[in-house]
Amino acid sequence: MSGDDVRGGLRIVRLANFVTSTSGGLRTALDQLGRGYLAAGHEPVLVVPGDVGSDRHTAQGRVVTLPGPVLPGTGGYRVLADRRRVHSLLDALAPDRIEVSDRTTLRWTGEWARRARVPSVMVSHETADGVLRTWGVPPALAARAADRLNRRTAWAFGRIVCTTEWAEREFLRVGARNVVRAPLGVDLARCRPGRRSAELRARYAQGERVLLLLCSRLSVEKRPGTALDALAELRDAGVAAALVVAGDGPLRGALERRARERRLPVRFVGHLADRDALADLQASADVCLAPGPAETFGLSALEALACGTPVVVSASSALPEVVGTAGAAAVDTPGAFASAVRGLLAEPETARRGAARARAEGFTWDRSVRAFLRAHDALPAPEPRLPEEARR
Repeated sequence: MSGDDVRGGLRIVRLANFVTSTSGGLRTALDQLGRGYLAAGHEPVLVVPGDVGSDRHTAQGRVVTLPGPVLPGTGGYRVLADRRRVHSLLDALAPDRIEVSDRTTLRWTGEWARRARVPSVMVSHETADGVLRTWGVPPALAARAADRLNRRTAWAFGRIVCTTEWAEREFLRVGARNVVRAPLGVDLARCRPGRRSAELRARYAQGERVLLLLCSRLSVEKRPGTALDALAELRDAGVAAALVVAGDGPLRGALERRARERRLPVRFVGHLADRDALADLQASADVCLAPGPAETFGLSALEALACGTPVVVSASSALPEVVGTAGAAAVDTPGAFASAVRGLLAEPETARRGAARARAEGFTWDRSVRAFLRAHDALPAPEPRLPEEARR
């Protein structure tokens, strides 16, 4: 990539898998970045898989959906599996830049970009070795497999964008020199402490003193069972707590059965498509839980902070870097999560909620969009400065 600023808009074609109507952080990030690219004068085009094909113009720019098969065991996630069709679409779109959000099945698009002389960016939304470890692959084997994948990825694309320093490490480990950092953001107007509702809190707390919240896809790599087990630990220790689970996924049935069998006060509300309703819930909780050990950023955790709610996060993930001192990091055991919850609750409510909001205010989507456009060498060029005598 040239590193030069640009004048005039660029067609930035973005390709992503694992995006559905119930997706969480990735779907939000794609939407906000697309809106930002559009506002900056560029032409974003998002290509995603779906059950049927479509081509729509939306608030985040043009969205092209290509038919793609469901990936077994993922709870409905689809992939862009028809390489010939994607190749033809890329040829027809003639992008000025491409941005890819899947380093596995879409890595070949980096090679397409090199042949077409199109600058390319791959966005790392997860760590390869982290995901492999959560699926039960032994750590040493997971690290070797991840290193092979990441070497090929770093070679295939012009730049690798990581949202945290934690996410960068697996690429730096293999000697990649084309890694840049671009943190994600949060909607500070929608996610705000003022949404806290005593009535909503009472409805979900079911008469208990503490309301916990898990906002997550219910899949293996997110470790949602840790939240239920932490709730059980808290109750065994005499903390009158209840848990709300906002999210869906392949583990939902098993988690519901576990909660019933253990007689835990857990309410499963499914995926909340209404973002305002989700923000109301995030603001009304006392503590949010984010137990996923392979998270590279954790947008739902940042949204909770913006709503004034502290978060207990996995110490194995990137989230300690995101939440800072506005939350607590716990090793990946229910007891550690329960202890961290008790520690946060011991702080004065006004202080812990104020610290959460203050931390989130450092993450804006404007800042994020500029960082991503900088990775694309797509920031607007500064206006030429006239000589002083010409300005008189």
